[in-house]
Amino acid sequence: MDSSNISSTISNAINYMFNNIFSSIDNTLYSVLDDFTFINCDILYDDYFFDIFGYNFKEGILLVANALIFGYLLYYSFKLLLSHLCIIEVERPFQFIFKLIICAVCMNASIFICEEIIYLASLFSSIIRELGVGIYETEICFSSLITKLNPVLNINGNSLDIFSIDGIIKSLISIGLLNLVIAYSIRFVLVKIFVLISPFCFLSLCNKSSSILFKVWLKSFISLLLVQVFVSLILLLVFGLNMKSNNLMAKFTLFAAISILIKANNYVRELLGGISTEAGISISNLKSSLLK
Repeated sequence: MDSSNISSTISNAINYMFNNIFSSIDNTLYSVLDDFTFINCDILYDDYFFDIFGYNFKEGILLVANALIFGYLLYYSFKLLLSHLCIIEVERPFQFIFKLIICAVCMNASIFICEEIIYLASLFSSIIRELGVGIYETEICFSSLITKLNPVLNINGNSLDIFSIDGIIKSLISIGLLNLVIAYSIRFVLVKIFVLISPFCFLSLCNKSSSILFKVWLKSFISLLLVQVFVSLILLLVFGLNMKSNNLMAKFTLFAAISILIKANNYVRELLGGISTEAGISISNLKSSLLK
């Protein structure tokens, strides 16, 4: 067997292997990516979420949060007593009790408030995607993106050539979308965590020194939810690109759009603040938010 046949065999084997990998990504990850990216109020209605959160103030996290009300009362009582012994400015008892009642009501209604915030983000995202359906007559989502992506890159059946410019761009896009699945799955879990800690964040408004917790929580929570609105806008533009299989500029434009999708969370975080969903990120971002 001469060297040219050996090279051809190795090349075909590599192309076959990567074609199987990318086909698996196309057939599985795109639909999963849609579920992780475009979340709605259903995220709160799984089998165990309310078992952890609590169905009323006597159960779960709500029970712990309501118990902390007495902690705030004790803290204020001690601070009020100390203000008579030392020159310490403290708010009047009526003001504190009124604020504590308001915070307690918001705390016990935190699941409803979070649900409405999630609904608004989902509504804006759905409006943008429905606008795309009316314009392009196709669903605006990652599952539909593959049907637009492969013809542009001449990917049909086993025709992938990893050593061509189309193969390289396809490889980078597939790796980028795999990164997207990881990032948005982290975001999916973080949204649930932020809802779970919401009672403590609302209760933190009772005291000026702890109110920073609510500010950081609200900014990060809204930032996580607005990612899907930003992603919907990007996908709306991607589906509007004039794609031709022989147009190299169109291929790189598509790759640029996918790169923006990968960095969507970072762009929103830079605009509004919040925390990163990149895998391996340290907690220093959260610390810096607390210190702002």
